[in-house]
Amino acid sequence: MDGQVRSNIHAGITVDIVLKEDQRTGKRTRGIVKDILTNSQKHPRGIKVRLEDGKIGRVQEIIKTI
Repeated sequence: MDGQVRSNIHAGITVDIVLKEDQRTGKRTRGIVKDILTNSQKHPRGIKVRLEDGKIGRVQEIIKTI
């Protein structure tokens, strides 16, 4: 599912994100969304979220919804 559209993302879903420090390599980190940080409805590089473990990054792929 598309990680660029805010309405596709909500707390509790599993996503792959790219952390700021991993943007050059594209390394992904998997986790569960705690908070959505992007206010706009769409973002070309992915909606920014905070995971339950505190990591912040942009959603690249939605893995599992509730």
